[in-house]
Amino acid sequence: NMQVKYWKNLQSPIDGMQKISAMCWSPDSKRHAVATADRVVQLYDENGEKKDRFGTRPAEKGQKSYVIRAMAFSLDSTKIAIAQSDNAIFVYKLGTEWKERKSICNKFIQASSVTCMIWPNDRVNEIYFGVAEGKVRVGTLKNNKSSSVYATESYVVSISASPDGNNIVSGHLDGAIITMNLESKAKQKITTHSSVPYALAWGVQILAAGNDGRVVFYEADGNCFQKIDYSKDDKVKEFTGAMFNPTGETAIVGNFNRFYVYNYNNKRPQWDEICCKHIENYYSVTALAWKFDSSKFGFGSLCGSIDVFDVCLRKSKSFTYVSLSQVIVKSKEGNKQMVIKSEVGAEIDKINVSQDRYVIGNTAETILLGDIETGKSSEILWRGSGNEKFIFNNPNVCMIYNAGELSIVEFGVNEIIGTCRTESLHPNLISARLNYSQKQGYEEENVAKVIAYLLDPQTIYVQDLNNQQILAQINHDGKIDY
Repeated sequence: NMQVKYWKNLQSPIDGMQKISAMCWSPDSKRHAVATADRVVQLYDENGEKKDRFGTRPAEKGQKSYVIRAMAFSLDSTKIAIAQSDNAIFVYKLGTEWKERKSICNKFIQASSVTCMIWPNDRVNEIYFGVAEGKVRVGTLKNNKSSSVYATESYVVSISASPDGNNIVSGHLDGAIITMNLESKAKQKITTHSSVPYALAWGVQILAAGNDGRVVFYEADGNCFQKIDYSKDDKVKEFTGAMFNPTGETAIVGNFNRFYVYNYNNKRPQWDEICCKHIENYYSVTALAWKFDSSKFGFGSLCGSIDVFDVCLRKSKSFTYVSLSQVIVKSKEGNKQMVIKSEVGAEIDKINVSQDRYVIGNTAETILLGDIETGKSSEILWRGSGNEKFIFNNPNVCMIYNAGELSIVEFGVNEIIGTCRTESLHPNLISARLNYSQKQGYEEENVAKVIAYLLDPQTIYVQDLNNQQILAQINHDGKIDY
């Protein structure tokens, strides 16, 4: 069962209103940004230590009456977008080091107040946001222009994106929930929620909640998949925000003096309430965020408290299972780690580490391979015998030997790039090379991917892995040792 444990308080509450208005984690998990009531962004490191801070800028000089509505990091973790109530979104370049000078690289000024914002996964140049007049708009970083995506007559209260970044969903003051596919541009009002959906998030399904004590999980077409009703519990007040972890399998939902955690049980299939954490005198949860490796989430409160919780299914010295399909693997020294994740959402049954560097994970239908040193990982379809041998003697490559056949996997590529038949697996008798040019902009097709192996004790084959053709056959009189 999933465990949720208190980890750390980053800032103590005060007696009075000091609302934490927004919070986000960088995709590389190294920075945790928190927007405080005085319009300052605090930056914390992975250990929860405050490392940096910067003041935000008003849309018009000298006007200090705005609040920060939302924040989001860029995919490469070097920029942060800040949505403000004074009709503006600013994108700041943070650089890669702490205390580097912050500079504004994009500015999107709107006709009405910006109410919510999302920077979807894999959309490097596009920030989507809602405005008070009911429009959902997009800011394009490349040309510094913003344009309307769709218009409604009702104030936009919330916005979220699907885990793959291909869809967005917006919630409106009249209860409408609208989705849009960013590829096909197909827009649909999928439902009218029973209250104003201030808490709205998209994971395995779409979660919506408001002030009527009901948490509802919708299918993408608007069909109600599951409803959890707390309306009879007078301690449950308004739901103020919701967010799924990056895999979309675990959701946190903020309320008054408490928050709820739900986990998707794909065997049943249903959403299970994992816990309800009650914190006396916390007041409303006003901001929440997940760390990108799904191992922690953070909360901000109405009175300025910032708290972080640890979440996992199970933990050992080297492995942290943050969901059934995602594991954080640490090297023995503990100085390096990587996330191994099944892109098909399969449950990881077994995980091993070879040479304190290479990770092998097994699911029912795939094999996951990772290199902790480079951070690259692959997932390939595999119906295994359980007798596979894994060979990591060549850079960028894992070789899987099974029943006389050698399958070559390149780290970072989710398919087998070549196969060959050989009985000789000695490191001296097999050699693979992937020669990537150091120059930027090389053509992917022109990369030399070659393997040399023994067909029999006296015959060397050299094979091109790009097209599986034999480049050379070298016959030798004696037995080849090297």
